[in-house]
Amino acid sequence: MTGAGATDPADRHRWIEPGAHPVAPGVWRIPTVLPMDGLKAVNIYALSDGPGITLIDGGWALSAAREALADGLARIGAGLGDVRRFLVTHAHRDHYTNAVAVRREFGTRVLIGAGERGTIDAATDPRRRSGPTDRLGVLRRHGAGAVVDALRELGRPPEEDYEQPDAWIADGDRFEVGDRVLQAIHTPGHTRGHLVFADHAARLMFAGDHVLPHITPSVGFEPDPSADALRTYLGALRLVRDLPDMELLPAHGPTGGRTHRRVDELMAHHERRLAEMLSVLPATGATSYDVANQVTWTSRHRKFADLDPFNQMLAVMETALHLELLLHRGAVTRTEVDDLRVYAPAATSG
Repeated sequence: MTGAGATDPADRHRWIEPGAHPVAPGVWRIPTVLPMDGLKAVNIYALSDGPGITLIDGGWALSAAREALADGLARIGAGLGDVRRFLVTHAHRDHYTNAVAVRREFGTRVLIGAGERGTIDAATDPRRRSGPTDRLGVLRRHGAGAVVDALRELGRPPEEDYEQPDAWIADGDRFEVGDRVLQAIHTPGHTRGHLVFADHAARLMFAGDHVLPHITPSVGFEPDPSADALRTYLGALRLVRDLPDMELLPAHGPTGGRTHRRVDELMAHHERRLAEMLSVLPATGATSYDVANQVTWTSRHRKFADLDPFNQMLAVMETALHLELLLHRGAVTRTEVDDLRVYAPAATSG
């Protein structure tokens, strides 16, 4: 959620203008609205697929988002009924739930990565929607009880937006889409089952939330986040860096960037954040919540107290994952004190 890479503020939001914006032969970017203060839209990519259309990602199940998608398709001479399938990068609401809504009306196939099974099972099974592994419980262990209380006051979005997909996508699966072939590449970190879709021949990468042009993707944002999510994410960034350089087609933000350059920026950003968090960690130890309050957030360097509860949650989780990576590297220690996770600099780190 922090800024890494600057650009002219006047240009940063032009990408949200509605329509169907061509990005390559037979490929259009259709921004659809989000009900959020920070992220204003999600890009859905429409690809010519014989007599129909394949969509990468589906958007949020909102009437305004559905209208934006329908209007974008109309500009390329298609309608929602012409969509053959959704290839969804990950299970977050702003990528998955509108695909489910369209399927209810048109029977459109919805496919998503196999690594998202646990998240979707939890969202579709009332018995698993909360419990000891729920994200709020994790926040409490990191000292963020005040954030949990604020989130509970906001309530939870309806889980009926979620259903099981028609098929699970495995790492390496290939899809013929018109005259192109897309390869699904497992890039965990943002979520366990996140996928990017690579058109190797055209050097295009439909990157979902794995690589974003103007912000750093949140990591481990799922009901039961792995403590190794940041390490996993950095490994998946290196995986993308080892591929040939491609045009970056992100889920949020404008197109036109390159994967190698942006991955390098993201890797450097996380190394800076690791050093920063270690530098503010007191010798007596602190929780992730304490450390999150000592550093600034977003490209505007906002104080933690100035963030809304949702972004405070992301900040605490991001801090926890950085501290866990420092623990893995031997730079900090971790103890459990009164059901709280407390981190302190290792004796050898200073």
